[in-house]
Amino acid sequence: MIILGITGGVGSGKSRILYDLKENYNAYIVEADKLAHELMQPDKSIYNEIVSTFGRSILKEEPPYYIDREKLGNIVFNDSERLTVLNGIVHPLVKEEIIRQINEARDSGKYELFVIEAALLIQDGYKSICDEIWYIWVGREERIRRLMIQRGITREKCISIIDSQETDEYYKKYANFTINNQNNYENSSKQLKERLNKILLDGIINE
Repeated sequence: MIILGITGGVGSGKSRILYDLKENYNAYIVEADKLAHELMQPDKSIYNEIVSTFGRSILKEEPPYYIDREKLGNIVFNDSERLTVLNGIVHPLVKEEIIRQINEARDSGKYELFVIEAALLIQDGYKSICDEIWYIWVGREERIRRLMIQRGITREKCISIIDSQETDEYYKKYANFTINNQNNYENSSKQLKERLNKILLDGIINE
């Protein structure tokens, strides 16, 4: 089973790539952000540690008092020290759960491809877990346009979010392969198919 990492900045269309991998290649998909959200539920260990660290003001007002991600985000988005604290709580446990799922999927014998999607895939050390990392690239102006439409936010807010992330050069330095997702889906799907054929059929990993 091949472990494939997918990363890229906000607005790069990673979800479309993940859909293609799941529907057309029977890939086991794990999205780190969604997994983190699941692990932050009241019956999970991360919940108590986050509430203890950031206080009960981050909780929703009604039982079962879920963590309000918007409130938590407002605390950490412009405070790098607090964000580092939050990441230090969440990311190790997310990685631990992903490794557990990798082992489970491998033992099942049902999957040729296990895909991990994470914005901080490289920064959080997943390169040591993945056989190959793909960077999903889209030009800055197109990312801004997509974000304004998808999230209904201002151009200035889009720029602020994009500028808070790593540069294209950073991602391309560490990725094994870059998918140009700027144009239509058919073009991106063709690139994906060609690279997967190279990996799955020829066994070329981390060349």
